[in-house]
Amino acid sequence: MAKKFERHRQAWTASEIEKLRFMAGKGMSLKSIAAGLTRSEESIKKQAKIGKLKIAKAR
Repeated sequence: MAKKFERHRQAWTASEIEKLRFMAGKGMSLKSIAAGLTRSEESIKKQAKIGKLKIAKAR
């Protein structure tokens, strides 16, 4: 069963984008970034693509 997110389709704030940049820079996985920001993995992927960020592959 998929997780239900309370923040469905809410706009990204500047502080969330900054956290995403920090976490991606540290090499965190997509799953851990999604949990840390309480966003879906798809949302993280989309925002990372917009910001031209690289997300580490799960090992």
